[in-house]
Amino acid sequence: MPNFSVFNKVNNPLYTQINNAYNNPAVVTTPDGSAAINGRLFIVTSASTAVTGSNNLLIQISNPNPSGRTLYVSQISGGISAAATLNVYSGGTTPGGTTPTPFNLNFGSAGASVATARVATGTVTGTPTLFLTALLAAGQFSYPFVGGIVVPPNRSITISVGTGAITAAANITWWEY
Repeated sequence: MPNFSVFNKVNNPLYTQINNAYNNPAVVTTPDGSAAINGRLFIVTSASTAVTGSNNLLIQISNPNPSGRTLYVSQISGGISAAATLNVYSGGTTPGGTTPTPFNLNFGSAGASVATARVATGTVTGTPTLFLTALLAAGQFSYPFVGGIVVPPNRSITISVGTGAITAAANITWWEY
């Protein structure tokens, strides 16, 4: 008769599932959910935008130098009316456009983002570094990164959707710590 140990082992735990009882509930959430609960999950949207000729829809999120926080990109999503290309850059300059205020996804939080945003149509200028390209068919798109893109102070991320006469919408979601 074998003698089995009653203690957990690193490679063979006895029990790892959370018991969620009514009188002692446990909440398990994603990093996004945790950031939202703490008032640190933000989004910027371009809304539905008509893009003309040889232009692109651009969204840029910049983390200013003295911010004291780091941005963790959660997701890039949106939709397009015709086939296009999604390019994501580190850095670059987004000329013109608007400067929307990042929206806190905890509706009960008054916390503001340290990031500045810019939405425009045109072409990314400066010296951006392209690190992601995806060919998109007409319809919706979503690229979850779950914090896998880190934007430290004095850096930015720029999203370009285009090129051509399309109607497009793009969103970028991130949390800050």
